[in-house]
Amino acid sequence: MSMKKQAFNPYLPSWEYIPDGEPHVFGDRVYVYGSHDRFNGFAYCLNDYVCYSAPTDDLGNWRYEGVIYEKTSDPVNRDGSMCLYAPDVVRGADGRYYLYYVLDKVPFVSVAVSETPAGKYRFYGYVHDSDGRRLGERDNDQPQFDPAVLMEDGSVYLYTGFCGPGDQSRKGAMATVLGPDMMTITEEPVIIVPGNCYSAGTDFEGHEFFEGPSIRKNGVTYYFVYSSSRMHELCYAVSRHPTKEYVYGGVIVSNCDNNITHQKPAGLRTYVPGNNHGGMEEIKDQWYIFYHRHTNGTNFSRQGCAEPIEIGEDGSIQQVEMTSCGLNGGPLAGKGEYPAYIACNLFSKTMDNNHLLHHAGWIDGKYARITQDGRDGDEETGYIANMQDSTIAGFKYFDCSGITRISLKTRGYGSGYFEVKTRWDGECLGTIPAGYSNVWVENSAEIMIPAGVHALYFEFKGEGGISLASFSLE
Repeated sequence: MSMKKQAFNPYLPSWEYIPDGEPHVFGDRVYVYGSHDRFNGFAYCLNDYVCYSAPTDDLGNWRYEGVIYEKTSDPVNRDGSMCLYAPDVVRGADGRYYLYYVLDKVPFVSVAVSETPAGKYRFYGYVHDSDGRRLGERDNDQPQFDPAVLMEDGSVYLYTGFCGPGDQSRKGAMATVLGPDMMTITEEPVIIVPGNCYSAGTDFEGHEFFEGPSIRKNGVTYYFVYSSSRMHELCYAVSRHPTKEYVYGGVIVSNCDNNITHQKPAGLRTYVPGNNHGGMEEIKDQWYIFYHRHTNGTNFSRQGCAEPIEIGEDGSIQQVEMTSCGLNGGPLAGKGEYPAYIACNLFSKTMDNNHLLHHAGWIDGKYARITQDGRDGDEETGYIANMQDSTIAGFKYFDCSGITRISLKTRGYGSGYFEVKTRWDGECLGTIPAGYSNVWVENSAEIMIPAGVHALYFEFKGEGGISLASFSLE
């Protein structure tokens, strides 16, 4: 009988870049659909759609389903000059699976169809009205963006929208009802959550709709998940009706842990902030939020992460922190070797940690980043590059019973040591040296970690820049 694999964040291989994750349980597997970034890409979503799936009872065992839809499959994109932005998938009343997406330079929603969840999908058509006019191109239509879909009682509810800062032409997130053919409008779009220019005096003010709609239903309550005007956070709104009367609920997750006060100040950003997009899903009676983080020092190499969430009796969801164990169902085992790319915290004590926001989508050489060797598609294990003095890599959480020795595998043009702690600002429990090397070198020290469930933090002290490949707990 095979053992379940431990589940890490990011939940897919370290060389895979699938942001905007929409998880859906079909049968006994959970499938994740998203856009597809390119390692070292110059823009968002440069690759074709691929899919991964996992058994619902083994969320560490993800299977690559292959390319499910090529960007050139759409008739308006035969030359492949446009990118496939964030999609969603729904099972239709006919038992087929419908994929909704928007290309990056058009205002309308395309639809593809498949007989199985993992495809391949083939082009089906465009969302349109009864006269055949495409939604998004008609007079007074708002451009369509980031479609999300929900099938209920024979109707398809389509949620779309993008509201850039200060753009008064974009009013908010839209809900449109489609008919049994999955494409024809039966109820025209209505605004359900306001954008930044229309939120004054509402409970959405400060957390207005920006992009990334996602929709789920729990009991009688609809949960509309979206990326707010703060970009790094996924918020939610709730209603008893799919297309009206939504009220602001709160923040579910921030990809820099802004607002989190557990063992840190609320405003301390412990990972680089950037745009966010994801969805909720119930898997084996447990709800999860899927989201993405930014790697490689740019906005354009994003990776999927997930955390368990709890829905209270009153329907509320408390913000969860980023962790390294995500889908694991509990802390990671306090033994063995762990790759450094599963760091859920990576920040500097001496810099502002807002570098993607300040440098137009790219960081400069002062900051550490999670990256890989090789090219896009190479199965290269990720690592943390360029840890300079006072850079902290944090990993949450481990069952630390009996740890007496810790090893670090490093390389780089620098020299110093790593302090080992169970809090980012806590007591140093021991140090591990790190020096100049062009190959990965392992150093270790006897370090006693208190029994119990703890985070582990490694703070570099020294000169130059050091890369961290992995750490081992004995």
